[in-house]
Amino acid sequence: MFKRILQKEILDRCFKNKAIILLGARQVGKTTLLKNIIQEQKELVSYLNCDDPQTVSALTNRNLNELRMLVGANKMIVIDEAQKVDNIGITIKLIVDNMPDVQVIATGSSAFELRNRLNEPLTGRKFEYQMFPISTAEIYQTNGYLEVKKQLESRLIYGSYPDILNQGNDPRELLQMLTDSYLYKDILATDNLRKPDLLDKLLRALAFQVGSEVSYNELAQTIGSDSKTVERYVELLEKCFVIFRLNGLSRNMRNELKKSKKIYFCDNGVRNAVIQQFAAADIRNDMGALWENFFITERIKFNHYRHHYCNIYFWRTKSQQEIDYIEEVDGMFTVFEMKWNPKKSGTSIPKSFLDSYPVASTAIVTPENYMEYLM
Repeated sequence: MFKRILQKEILDRCFKNKAIILLGARQVGKTTLLKNIIQEQKELVSYLNCDDPQTVSALTNRNLNELRMLVGANKMIVIDEAQKVDNIGITIKLIVDNMPDVQVIATGSSAFELRNRLNEPLTGRKFEYQMFPISTAEIYQTNGYLEVKKQLESRLIYGSYPDILNQGNDPRELLQMLTDSYLYKDILATDNLRKPDLLDKLLRALAFQVGSEVSYNELAQTIGSDSKTVERYVELLEKCFVIFRLNGLSRNMRNELKKSKKIYFCDNGVRNAVIQQFAAADIRNDMGALWENFFITERIKFNHYRHHYCNIYFWRTKSQQEIDYIEEVDGMFTVFEMKWNPKKSGTSIPKSFLDSYPVASTAIVTPENYMEYLM
């Protein structure tokens, strides 16, 4: 069992007369975190799982008197998978506004669905968090430095979902269950998605292009669709925490690539499960892409959990100069180049970028030093 960074922060935010919203993909540990929080409460707690149709019915379109009866003597109401309840934002708003001594915590595995239903009713009435698969810092806090080093190659191939790291006996089977049973569940339920075969083809195409620039038009040709459908599916995959987009930085130089984008997976194991590729690191030809995907996702976790707000980009020119990953804070840029094999020469930050942008710091990130940037 890993110590989750968000647990203390959420406990500290409880009973501040605001709802707490916890977003994240299925199986990242939201329910386990909630149960740990419930165990620390001395007051009565009601746990409502919205995978149960009766629970959904009990929360749908209720008036204040009915909600008071539902809450009863409980001082904390936990609503798991809240995106399944119509008008859940209004329901939570009624509780927050009229029962100030009751703490509401709601979770969702579809940012698209839950944010649409919460944003307007809960404006100024919520604290919102995103939960990720286990981070490097969480492994360190739970098991120490040596365990972080020991698990690196396994995490590059099998990812960092809690079940994978906690059990680990058959990670391939666990990942297959994860992708088959949970990965598409919210996506296919969103907006009545009618072509799951296209979604599968798109995910495979994206998996093979990790670390490379993508074109919606080219992806559409590959999977036999159109660019608008590809763009819509990419947005749904992003809102359900399967992938994320990284836009190209373009401000100063004429030969910078404009409107370019890369797409990464939120977890390496999911990416490898999509293409059924679990070969060992020493015989793979995609370790550079896996290393890039891994470090960028870990850096996003690091920044999010520490409330370090920044714009993130990659950079490339028409003459093939490029930088893997860039963070911008207050107009200053922190630049990262990822290098899986530190013995290979040739990695450096392009001088043209350093001459054109105000750079706070640069780093060549390797398996030998990556923890410096994630702790």
